[in-house]
Amino acid sequence: MKTLSVALVLTIGAGFSTVLSGQSPVDNLARDVERAESIRAVKTLQRIYAQYSQYGLWNDMAALFTDEGRIIVGDDAATGRKAVAAFLTMRFGDGREGLAPRAIHTQLIDQPLVNLSADGRTAKGRWHGFFLASDGKGSATIEGGIYENEYVLQNGAWKISALHFYPQYFGPYENGLTNWKGQDLPIIPYHFTPDETGIPIPPPAGAAPSTKASLAQLERRVAVMNAEDDVRNLQASYGYYVNRRMWDDVTDLFAADGVYEVGGVGVYAGPAGVRKALERMGPAGLTHGVLNDRLQFDTVVTIAAGGHEAHARGIELGMLGEADKGDAYWEVNVFANRFVKEGGIWKIREMRVFPVLRSDYHLGWGKSRLVERAPSGALAPDHALPASDAGDQDHIIPAFLSVNPGTARPMAAPDGCRFVATAPLTGAIPAAKPRVAPSERATRVADDARRLARSTAYDGAENVSTAYGEYIDDFQWTQMAAIFGKRGAKQIPFAGYYSGADRIVHALLLEYGNEQATRSAIAFHWRIQSVIHVAADGRSARVRTYLFHPNTSKRGATLFGAMYPDDHVILEDGIWRLWNLSLDEPYFSMPDWQGGWSAAKDRPATPTVPRAAPPPAPARGNQPQRYFGAALVAKYPPDIPITVLGERQEHFRGGTGEPWEWPAILPMWWGYRNPVSGRTPEHFLPDCVPCDYAPDQSMTRHGYTLPASRPEPNDD
Repeated sequence: MKTLSVALVLTIGAGFSTVLSGQSPVDNLARDVERAESIRAVKTLQRIYAQYSQYGLWNDMAALFTDEGRIIVGDDAATGRKAVAAFLTMRFGDGREGLAPRAIHTQLIDQPLVNLSADGRTAKGRWHGFFLASDGKGSATIEGGIYENEYVLQNGAWKISALHFYPQYFGPYENGLTNWKGQDLPIIPYHFTPDETGIPIPPPAGAAPSTKASLAQLERRVAVMNAEDDVRNLQASYGYYVNRRMWDDVTDLFAADGVYEVGGVGVYAGPAGVRKALERMGPAGLTHGVLNDRLQFDTVVTIAAGGHEAHARGIELGMLGEADKGDAYWEVNVFANRFVKEGGIWKIREMRVFPVLRSDYHLGWGKSRLVERAPSGALAPDHALPASDAGDQDHIIPAFLSVNPGTARPMAAPDGCRFVATAPLTGAIPAAKPRVAPSERATRVADDARRLARSTAYDGAENVSTAYGEYIDDFQWTQMAAIFGKRGAKQIPFAGYYSGADRIVHALLLEYGNEQATRSAIAFHWRIQSVIHVAADGRSARVRTYLFHPNTSKRGATLFGAMYPDDHVILEDGIWRLWNLSLDEPYFSMPDWQGGWSAAKDRPATPTVPRAAPPPAPARGNQPQRYFGAALVAKYPPDIPITVLGERQEHFRGGTGEPWEWPAILPMWWGYRNPVSGRTPEHFLPDCVPCDYAPDQSMTRHGYTLPASRPEPNDD
């Protein structure tokens, strides 16, 4: 690497400082590290709020607010930390700290889009919420909407200054959710522009203040952020493999001495034990009508001193069952996992899954609370839990990963509950790198900036990913197209790829109609459980997300799941943009809320012949004629029809071969190999989805690097 002068620009990704003549490059690096850490701290703060909410820790939730913090939920509000605590306690806790016996209060708050202010002292964040609640007496509700929140840095700690929740759907479980108050739904104001979505950390102004941090300390802080990205990817990959019952791949993720603990059941040890624990969910592979989706929400990651051990804690939502038998279940679990870094590769050392609820779908979590007993025979645990622990799952709380960040004090369990400790974070702090000559020091600072750019790229990619879903939900086609690169390409479902903002917008207008200020129905695009691989230079990334897709209207709701298997993003003119976006859908669906996903039936087989374009939908009101799938292709041909992609689109609607729809099991494609073993999946994407057919779609043809798709040992 070339030696750098102190006047050289260190900018690799958006938001980095420029080293001015006479300034210390370490000062600039210190400021950039602090600003990158701030984005992470805000996300962690909001996820901790969701985790506390699950156990009714209202006072601890209020402690996350500033002294004059404000909470607004629909038409109700409170100002001041004490008033916020009282508001939460009365609205959600029936006047008591903690939950009533057998009550449920799981708030899934995820899909972040966070922007730091230019001075680095405040931030704004947009999140989606999906709430499962029960009073413990048989009644259950489901609710959802959008948060637009504000945060402030006070005395070295990030806190919530305003939490504003906009309800968008609600309903008793039996009837399913409908639009909030039965009304048309307005667009929730955005705190960001299309360009700002791709700049989570804006460039700072002025000279960086002098830092007391040494270069070695800054390097360890950068290494923590890099490690957090790797652990998040590993945890999310686990979720995808479990969804497909890919037990070989899941077992690969564990260390040789790894263990899998199932709360209420017992502990499974070693590779054979881990495999037994997994097979409690069924044999490897999905067969017709089997659903095993276990989605990861609100994941908080901490890295131990030394950088070779980590913990992750989060909430798992299970949508399970077998349509051929009419069986369907909800599950909510808390996972509290420990990771170790061996040979430069992160692995799972301990996985602990604590059940919150398991319910028959047709009864809901208010009326159905199923208890799983420890299996016997071949699937029995290696170490069964004591009877007292096995029968006490409603009263244990998996320990949180830190003290309350608002008070800096340890957490206290509500009356009648107890915390279950997880393994302590351990590991020796490695010795600081030795002092080096000034010329080598500049080279080292430049490499640190590059490694920091990898983590700021992660946050930039996550922001743009969320923004795509927000604009699609709101029918804001012009703004959505503006988050694509100049040569960006978007797949229009069941039709093909359109390149460039103008063609993307026109295709969307033809398929979905005009942009709208309000909507009578919304199909929400939660892009969750991100696996984000960043190129070594921090200028490009590949993103895999699960599409969690609740739909609401004035009359009722449904839910389905799909996959964005391998989206590509680039840093273009200092802004993160989408380069290529593909959607595989749906992997499961439901005909209606009451029947759920287990009520779906096979459609009659159709011959494998070219499909005629259906007639367009008629014009209505101010909406023009609309075209779908083959009709859109005929009216406005895409740059790349999905029918030319051959095997890659086989069995997907609009693609090649006989179309398969749930409860048939569609193939699943992957843009990366197993992050521990390097095992190549059956359906692997070396590059973007349409790149085999259209090589010019590859970002490598336009000056960008394709991120690695196999594990790369790293002992930084």
